[in-house]
Amino acid sequence: MRYVQLRAFHNVAICGGFSRAAEELRLTQPAISDQVRRLEEEYDVLLFNRHKKQVVLTQAGERLLEITRRLFDNEQQALDLLSETRALRSGSLRIVADAAHHLLNILGRFRQRFPGVRITVRAGNTETIIDSLYRYEADLGVIGEVPETRDFEHVHLGAAPIIAFVAVHHPLAREKVLTFAQLIQSPLVLRERGSRTRAKLEEAAAMAGVSLQPAIEAEGREAVREIVASGAGVGFVSAAEFGEDARLVAIPVAGAEAVRMDEALICLRERRNGKLVQAFLEVAGEVARS
Repeated sequence: MRYVQLRAFHNVAICGGFSRAAEELRLTQPAISDQVRRLEEEYDVLLFNRHKKQVVLTQAGERLLEITRRLFDNEQQALDLLSETRALRSGSLRIVADAAHHLLNILGRFRQRFPGVRITVRAGNTETIIDSLYRYEADLGVIGEVPETRDFEHVHLGAAPIIAFVAVHHPLAREKVLTFAQLIQSPLVLRERGSRTRAKLEEAAAMAGVSLQPAIEAEGREAVREIVASGAGVGFVSAAEFGEDARLVAIPVAGAEAVRMDEALICLRERRNGKLVQAFLEVAGEVARS
């Protein structure tokens, strides 16, 4: 087994094909194919199912990818350690957030200090954020509740209650407060399962003896917002994430005031000392304390 063979396998797996892996590694496609073929032949194992130009990992390939993710992530951390100054000038950070709102002040301050660092932010719910961190597909996550496992370090960003919101022309728009009894009489627009906001709301409703059933289930906060703005039903969100939208009216929910959505910036404990991750956590801590 050679390093170049593992590198070829890893890039085919994460890029989704031999051509893209060749582009990423600046090699020819036949060279990449040959390296993967030699690895498979040497150990008599099939790592990819190749069918009609589609490349899909086998079970053995999935298990090997879990290992190579750690291998090449550790390699990157070693490079960062050996070139810390350069990393802060031109490195990159990948963040998955359940709501980008909590990052705004942090991103502004971080960019002032490290303007050369490239940052990518994508959306996800609690499950996808944790999965992305474990799979080394993200460096940091913004999440509604810190996992109980000791695998993570975190910086607490704040807390806010869950509120309901409706379109300005909705029949409930003039209500000062909503009860769970009122809510079950209206069409509800809920996030997908795996959303911490939904889970906490359902827990609060269950405490009140009510079961909330969605009329519409939508993936992602923005999808819920647009559906509710059309007048299709009642949505729910952390008060800190509601923002400004002239199409919508926010309404407190009786019985949900004590259910507060904590927000935290988290990373895997084993990656806490990475130069860029450490710098971002420090800036987040400063913003949270200010």
